[in-house]
Amino acid sequence: MNAPTQESPHVFHIPVMGTGFSIDTPLKVARYGISSVISLVDDVLVEQMRKFHCLRLGLQYLEIPNSDENARASRITAYLNLLDQQVREQVRTLQSSPFEPGSEITRYFEMLPDSPLKKSYSDMLAIADSAEKTKLQEGLRQRAVPGSIDVNIMTKLDRGFYRNGKKPPPESTDALAALRGYAQSSLCSSIVFSAGINPRLFSYLARFEDFFPDDTGFLRKKIVLKVSDFRSAMVQGKYLAKRGLWVSEYRIESGLNCGGHAFATEGLLMGPILEEFGRKRTETVDNFHGAYNKALARMERAPVQSPHEVRITMQGGIGTAEENRFLLEHYGADGTGWGTPFMLVPEVINVDDAHLEKLSVAGDSDVYLSDRSPLGVPFWCLRTSASEEARRQRIAADKPGSPCPKGYAASNTEFTDLPICTASRTYQKRKLEQIAESDLTPQQVDNARKSAMAKSCICHDLAGNATVKHGIDMGAYPAVCCGPGIVNFARTASLEEMVGHIYGRLSLLTDSYRPHMFIRELSLNVDSFRKELQKASEGLLDKTAKYFQDFKCNLIAGIEYYQSLAEQFSAEQRERFLQELDALFEEVEKVLPESATGIVPGVVS
Repeated sequence: MNAPTQESPHVFHIPVMGTGFSIDTPLKVARYGISSVISLVDDVLVEQMRKFHCLRLGLQYLEIPNSDENARASRITAYLNLLDQQVREQVRTLQSSPFEPGSEITRYFEMLPDSPLKKSYSDMLAIADSAEKTKLQEGLRQRAVPGSIDVNIMTKLDRGFYRNGKKPPPESTDALAALRGYAQSSLCSSIVFSAGINPRLFSYLARFEDFFPDDTGFLRKKIVLKVSDFRSAMVQGKYLAKRGLWVSEYRIESGLNCGGHAFATEGLLMGPILEEFGRKRTETVDNFHGAYNKALARMERAPVQSPHEVRITMQGGIGTAEENRFLLEHYGADGTGWGTPFMLVPEVINVDDAHLEKLSVAGDSDVYLSDRSPLGVPFWCLRTSASEEARRQRIAADKPGSPCPKGYAASNTEFTDLPICTASRTYQKRKLEQIAESDLTPQQVDNARKSAMAKSCICHDLAGNATVKHGIDMGAYPAVCCGPGIVNFARTASLEEMVGHIYGRLSLLTDSYRPHMFIRELSLNVDSFRKELQKASEGLLDKTAKYFQDFKCNLIAGIEYYQSLAEQFSAEQRERFLQELDALFEEVEKVLPESATGIVPGVVS
């Protein structure tokens, strides 16, 4: 196995983006010390990308056919090994390049944030003595380390792949096979779990040695939990610690102000959540360390004297260097994640030319939180994407639903013995027939039909961003799941420009004014509160009165927290921030006034 790599010199990472957007991003940014995350959902895409890059690089490609019983895991291992090998080769080439304008190693150091490493580089440039300069350059070459090649598994996507109508053994389900593929790869990196606990998947981690400390206490493969609140982080962290598995990072993502799937937190806002993580960080680590060592002892493994490092990072809706800096300095975050803005950096993310243009001109009405996902979770969607256009055309032609060539989201057995996807043509045809034969009112029938036909493909269509761009599948209809922050960027940018924007060297914003990330998230939560209450009043959502009362209390508590936080802002920013908070407070009161806090859903006084 290869020796472990050092930590990334950057204070931001590129999160997982759909299935295709960031599928090969490590090949484009890792050599510059930038960490990124790829999705392990789609092993068909993984195999297509391995073939594409092998042919591009002149390497031998041996197909791993779908008929192979271990195809999914084998494909993932082979692709991750390819990425690992190529990035290591890229770094060797970079380290041997000359320190001259435009070279790879110069590009590496010029993009760094202000840091001791960046200062060492600046000091080297200022040295006049050639022998001394050469000596300093050799030291810098060794410090030019790559970013991490991390992977993501969405825990709820754990379909069993049926063969000849027979249910597979547990180890063959999608999530477990993906985990096995990563665990058996040569990578020294992290696996990011999102969407909550999957007991079978989390228990399976203990089957692989790389997730346990070696004789020196080093973890070759680390566990990262993507969470949206403190409680869920603690539940999952404790669950894993009791099984001898350490969580090395809690990656806090805004529940609504993000891209892709959105997980509402009943009015719990990012600022208060970060405050709670910071306040309870040491206590939590100490508690988990005890449970962790007890579990290691039961497994006859050596205890770890001091807790492993625990990083706290944040992502979702960050759009300016000022916000980025505030998260790092005020909350003590160890890093931040930037996703949506990178969709307009074509040398980093897979987006075809047609959709780059659509993203560049997207306005507020073009990006919306939809019910398109067959997983039943709100999903950010670009209204003008080819996937959305195809969905509308199929409905107009009276042929709603996707052909569903991959079926990774297949989980519904309402009409079939084997699970099918609610975005599929098969499901929607049967569902519409059922609705037509029901005794619903005309309005209810209309609502039910719209709900059924709203679901669209998030497997094949999300992969289309990579397969169309690389000429692999020109017949795909790419789906685009950007976050709402995309409207603040209106042109494509280079990697250097986007990194410069993150670190405050330049601004890529289209307008001098943009709502603060905390204001945007609060506004999205108020909208969610309003919509859910409206659905409840129409009998379309089954929520208790206490749910709405708690939602409102969380919003009000968050507003009060932000009012006190405003003292940390500049005078100009503070005034606008407080005005926007006041306006949102009034909206909350209008949605559910104090006189109606005894609400019973369906009866609003």
